[in-house]
Amino acid sequence: MDRILDAVMVSPHSEAVKHGMVQRVIESAPQPLDSAQCWAMYEVSTKLFLLGDSEFERDVGREVLEAFAQHHSQEFEQFFNMKFVLNLLHVGYGPLGKRSHQIFHYIQTGLRFVADSPSSLDLFHLLQIEVLRIVCERPGPKLCARVSKLLCLYPQCVPSGNLQTVFCQQLILSISHFQCKSDGDDEILKFLENVTKASGMLQGVWRNNVAVILPSLKELFIVISSPGEGDSVPSNALASVVQYVPLELMDAVVRNLTNDKNISDAQMLTAISRMVDWLSWPLTRNIDKWIIALMKGVATVNKFRILIEVTLMKIEQVFSKLFYPVVREGAVSVLSYMLLSFQQSPEAFHLLLPQIPQLISSLTREESDSGRGCLVQLSQLIHCLIFRFSGFPDIYEPVLGALKDLPVPSENRIKQLLGQNAWATQKSDLASYCHRLPAKSDTGKTGLVNLGNTCYMNSVIQALFMASDFRHGVLHLTQCDALSLMMKLQSLFAFLERSQRPTISPVSFLTASCPPWFNLGDQQDCSEYLKYLLDRLHEEEKTNSNTIQNLSCLSIAGDIENSEGTGRTLIQKMFGGRMVTRIRCLCCENISWREEVFTDLSLALPPPRTSLSGSFIIDPAQPVVEEIGPSSQRPTSKPQRQAPQSPSKDKKPLKQEESSVRVVPVETIGSIEQVMPYYSDEYPKSNSMSAVASEEQTHGTEACRSITDLINYFLSPEMLTGENKYHCQKCSALRDAEKVVEVTEGPHYLILTLLRFSFDLGTMRRRKISDNVSIPLVLKLPVRVSSREQGCISAGNLEPKPGGSAYESLTYDLCSVVVHSGVSSESGHYYCYAREYVGSVFEKHSRGSTGAPADQTTSESQWFLFNDNRVSYSSFESVSNVTIYFPKDTAYVMFYRKRPSHQTESESECISAAENLYGEEPLPKQLSEEISKDNMMYLQEQERAARYNAASSSAMAGSPVWLRRQRGDGEAEGGGTLWFY
Repeated sequence: MDRILDAVMVSPHSEAVKHGMVQRVIESAPQPLDSAQCWAMYEVSTKLFLLGDSEFERDVGREVLEAFAQHHSQEFEQFFNMKFVLNLLHVGYGPLGKRSHQIFHYIQTGLRFVADSPSSLDLFHLLQIEVLRIVCERPGPKLCARVSKLLCLYPQCVPSGNLQTVFCQQLILSISHFQCKSDGDDEILKFLENVTKASGMLQGVWRNNVAVILPSLKELFIVISSPGEGDSVPSNALASVVQYVPLELMDAVVRNLTNDKNISDAQMLTAISRMVDWLSWPLTRNIDKWIIALMKGVATVNKFRILIEVTLMKIEQVFSKLFYPVVREGAVSVLSYMLLSFQQSPEAFHLLLPQIPQLISSLTREESDSGRGCLVQLSQLIHCLIFRFSGFPDIYEPVLGALKDLPVPSENRIKQLLGQNAWATQKSDLASYCHRLPAKSDTGKTGLVNLGNTCYMNSVIQALFMASDFRHGVLHLTQCDALSLMMKLQSLFAFLERSQRPTISPVSFLTASCPPWFNLGDQQDCSEYLKYLLDRLHEEEKTNSNTIQNLSCLSIAGDIENSEGTGRTLIQKMFGGRMVTRIRCLCCENISWREEVFTDLSLALPPPRTSLSGSFIIDPAQPVVEEIGPSSQRPTSKPQRQAPQSPSKDKKPLKQEESSVRVVPVETIGSIEQVMPYYSDEYPKSNSMSAVASEEQTHGTEACRSITDLINYFLSPEMLTGENKYHCQKCSALRDAEKVVEVTEGPHYLILTLLRFSFDLGTMRRRKISDNVSIPLVLKLPVRVSSREQGCISAGNLEPKPGGSAYESLTYDLCSVVVHSGVSSESGHYYCYAREYVGSVFEKHSRGSTGAPADQTTSESQWFLFNDNRVSYSSFESVSNVTIYFPKDTAYVMFYRKRPSHQTESESECISAAENLYGEEPLPKQLSEEISKDNMMYLQEQERAARYNAASSSAMAGSPVWLRRQRGDGEAEGGGTLWFY
């Protein structure tokens, strides 16, 4: 019969004819045969089964073997003995190698007919050992899939006892070496199928022996936490293993791992990073749950550096998975956790902003349930993060435009999500872990690290730094050793100006300048900090006589030098102004007055329906100047306003006088086209919008007031009546009175603070007034001048006001705006718009050599946006429209720079001396050397970071071949942060 079978298979007949002949051979199997005939049939069928050239021949061999083994089981048991099986597994069969999956198919077929025989126990024991040996030899996915099928059909072949743990550990090691080496769709699907079958062996073992799971997972962690490069990087096929781990074991597994002292932070970082790579493995379950659980476990033991590293390194890669429906569900879960827990810095969120509009467009076009669900989740996530990290209008606007048609979550929902996902602590010391800061800005400017809700300080420092005259004054102080705070400010300004780092950290300056009642780590009021800082600098300089003498010759154009101004501090020269408060008793007409200095004007927002169409005056008893402006009228009652901030020691008691006062309205002048003649085609056209675009923007309405309205409201008379009556010294009684504030000396830098926070008696909290206030690029401030100063004006060949008016209009140019983003004073974010002047106050044209008109700006400028470590180009259009696009973002503190108008000969001499001081005096030698040394250190850090990034990128697993879209994972950047301690 064996010869007949051989003859049939080598005959030239068709497969159909051959198949008919083979069926006759199979039908003869029940006939009695001697042992030799049975062995001959087993040998020929085995040869066809294992060495057949075609699928037909192999199927014939299998069918014949099964038929004769079934009817002649005793002979087959003798044929299919341990020696024969062992030889197959160790040597193979003829030219067929021992690793051929066909051999395991043959053994699986043979076991069907000997499983119940007395010799089967020895055979199964042999197979247990051989299966373990084969797994230890790192078989490929195809062979593992065949072994898996064998073990699934015959669990007796699974290694038992202690060998079961070794088997699981070795199988995990084998799976870690699986690689798909083909790009064909069929081959990819077959690879995924084989991997699933291979990992299924673990599921079978774990189901029957739970005690094996933990040792197996320990081996898995060792594999994924070990360093490796190239081919030694564990395969993402390990993702198929985790799905079989019971979720009820998750807490215990995570707790054991995170509390194991033998696991280093580097190992944990590597392990989580590789688990994140598993998100690209399709159709697996629970990967996202394990990643999130492990990250939460790491947060529980306060190893935030690991979480920050993983998030910054992998966030873009996770985001890219949202483009692919097959892996989208797990990716969006991990992305949400990463972003909502990473709340100490906007860095991770900002890495994704350029890609968000593209993803939204792709999901919209997809028109699938998966895409629509992802869009809703993504919209909710983005709105949460914009709420948390407010104050980035330039980079948020395109994202909000892409989200305009998607639902917006309620504020309560946003707060709920932010609260339940945040790490247990978001302390300021976490900021030191965020080392992947951006490269040096294209602007050439240096950012400041947020040390934990220190944006209030960063925005103020950048505004002061961009006040170029003040910056020059600070940098060129030569004897400030006794001025500890000024010395720290000088060092900080010097690094901001000359450091090659993208960011520096003002740690020591924060410690030195923080008001004692501020709690570090809490959000604070930037205006309160600014006033405290300027007062500290002023008092410190004032107590050092040597420094005062060195500064006495430094004069700023436009400052009126008099006997009281001799020896003024740098703060007084730059920010100090004077005002007079006059109060007229409406009963006896007596006028009391008091002069005081100020460094900023605190401007209240007028109540609704407050008319600012004209200026109020106090009717003159004995006019000393000719009236200008509207005719006299009795003022109406108005709410009490906050008094200007000034040092108490500079206040003077109210004095009595018989003369009158008149309030002159503040003005805005021109548009950008008029006041910025240097703007041309080389500047962005977005800058060329009017400073005062319309009558509504200039003079204000109930919907949109302007800065000029607020200043006019500040300078307009106030009625003191009712509970606010004035105690008249002449009447010796409480009387109704009129109060007027007049500016008598304009500061070089005019600081305006909007009183946006009021106390709500209903909620017992400070609430924010978020009304939009338009900001003029140029404004004129009325200043009352004394008789002596009027003479100076005449001597300066400037025409006095008609009729000898005692008022002069000082022109101010906007130079910086600090914006508060948020809904209350206890929360939110601060950032700063500022522009750099190419010229300075000491330019030649400021002395009248160019003949430039008084209403024409004298400096070319470019706007910048300073937002902690991020510095970018901006425009006046962005400054003007920020509240329109982002209602929570409102202008809070503004710096205006006085434009030179006239000067005396003595002032010219002081200006020349200051020019020489600024132009020739270098930085203190020690400070200059410190900056040079740090710049060299930074270059070395960059070189080390480049080598590290190259090594890290090579160690990361590449994008799997089944994700057709190739997207960059982003490059890790070097540190670049200088920490001042």
